[in-house]
Amino acid sequence: MVAAHLNMPWSVSTPALMTAVLRSGGLDRGMHRLSCTLAERLDPGQCVAGLRDHASNRFTPPGLGSEAPLSDVVVHGNDMLYPLGRMVAPDHETLATALGWLSTGRARGFVPRGRVAGLTLRATDLDRTFGSGDRVISGTALALCSVLTGRTSMIEELSGPGIDLLASRIGRH
Repeated sequence: MVAAHLNMPWSVSTPALMTAVLRSGGLDRGMHRLSCTLAERLDPGQCVAGLRDHASNRFTPPGLGSEAPLSDVVVHGNDMLYPLGRMVAPDHETLATALGWLSTGRARGFVPRGRVAGLTLRATDLDRTFGSGDRVISGTALALCSVLTGRTSMIEELSGPGIDLLASRIGRH
């Protein structure tokens, strides 16, 4: 279903997206509904072919900027590979761009407002920090991106005095 979701920009029209959002009661529910429908329509080979065919597509969701699809691919690529014991391997610039955007509070639909408030994120593999809070969380940029977007599978890879606060904000106590 994740691969189907990544195919949505070129497989679902804007009117169909807006209708699903309205009928489902919100963006997340609408996107989920459309992803399920697309996953039923496309077999795995078609999903892979769609991703390959559109790898250079410059689609940008309205109002979000180019960081949105980049972050989507980083996080969802990891969603697919991490359970298999593998991880995506984006270059440092890609990870810095994705984490920088996800940690700004501008990542509507990706990171709920207030999730990063009061936190400083230290990407140990990038030797960079993001945010300016008094509670620090350290870990790889990929783990930080995943947890910021609500995935709990990589939370054990993070450390620091801010981890309990972030865990409570994503519903994991």
